[in-house]
Amino acid sequence: MASFKVWLEATRPKTLPAAVAPVLLGSSMAYANGVLRLDAAFLCAAFALLIQIGTNFANDYLDGIRGTDTEARLGPQRAVAAGLIAPTLMRAATIVVLTVGFCVGLALVPYGGWWLLVVGVASVACAWLYTGGPYPLAYNGLGDVFVVLFFGLIAVGCTYYVQSLTIHLDVLLLGLGCGLLVNNILVVNNYRDIAEDAQANKRTLVVLLGRRFALFQYRLSACLSGIVVIWLFCRGMGWGVLLGLIPVTLSVCLAFRLPDAKTSSDFLIALKGSAQVVALYGLLVSIGLVV
Repeated sequence: MASFKVWLEATRPKTLPAAVAPVLLGSSMAYANGVLRLDAAFLCAAFALLIQIGTNFANDYLDGIRGTDTEARLGPQRAVAAGLIAPTLMRAATIVVLTVGFCVGLALVPYGGWWLLVVGVASVACAWLYTGGPYPLAYNGLGDVFVVLFFGLIAVGCTYYVQSLTIHLDVLLLGLGCGLLVNNILVVNNYRDIAEDAQANKRTLVVLLGRRFALFQYRLSACLSGIVVIWLFCRGMGWGVLLGLIPVTLSVCLAFRLPDAKTSSDFLIALKGSAQVVALYGLLVSIGLVV
């Protein structure tokens, strides 16, 4: 039986800010507009975390049985590939977590309407289809689209909507800025694993377009997220939102250091830094919106 530490690592805790930051941003925008509902915000956070963990479990299981994760990978070992958790047990855990997440999502229906069922079903389905199914998104250059959409536009937009029953351009742009920074975590991951992914026929954008494109993508995403901050300031959200330029600057610095990454520890620093950027962006922009 796998230990608690093994299961904790399988949740990939460094990626969890990607689930919390969009909810924090959407709720802070709701507060700024006088429509904050803490109960709805809490449910959104629980749903996002469960879907994120379920996606990570599914990725561990599906990449493990496909043979994508090997001993040659530079990143941390994966539980199924390393034999720490049996594939059948990881599959069961994935189903349980995603089912609980869907049930939590159902609790949001009274806040936003029955159409939220579509969002819930799509979130659960894509959590599996990201690396599973007949046309896995991550294996066909669509992983980046999935991340920006679900961890940016949809996460921030729906969090705001269930509290306000409205949506507007500022919210969507904030979701885009957040989603692009979250996706930079994936860019670093795929940048690191390019050789292994190519061998396993996992056609990520980095495999399809090369590492030079990945560096451009990372830098462009950081700059666009900064433009969103400036847009919010120009829209009258106050000087405080400019705090969001701090993690954007850190992201740009990370982008220029990424070509020098060679070892597992180098890439771990880049991944941790990218995750910290997401957390800081969510926190500091939210503080700016609230204050």
